[in-house]
Amino acid sequence: MNSYETVFILTPVLSEDQAKETVKKFEDLIAANGGKLVSSEDWGLKKLAYPIQKKTTGFYFLLEFQVEGTAIGKIETEFKRDERVMRFLTVRMEKDHLAWAEKRRVKMGKTVEA
Repeated sequence: MNSYETVFILTPVLSEDQAKETVKKFEDLIAANGGKLVSSEDWGLKKLAYPIQKKTTGFYFLLEFQVEGTAIGKIETEFKRDERVMRFLTVRMEKDHLAWAEKRRVKMGKTVEA
């Protein structure tokens, strides 16, 4: 299994509960495709560098997970289909990236989630 991280921005018109429900949907999707969630972070409502869909803010989230490479297409298709997602980026994590992410989680006091 490969390690990946996805950063995505949700539309700011959602309530906190709706945003959490959307994140839960993607966490469940990863599990349904045989993946394992390593970390999930809520970065909160942030100002965008440029307007997207006439909006200047968005809810930022980071999901770090392990899954087979063949499942990434299915997961990204769901990100594209979900109208609550304004932007997303999935990156495969290499050895140095994994070490950096682990240090960051330890520094922030984040524990590994199952």
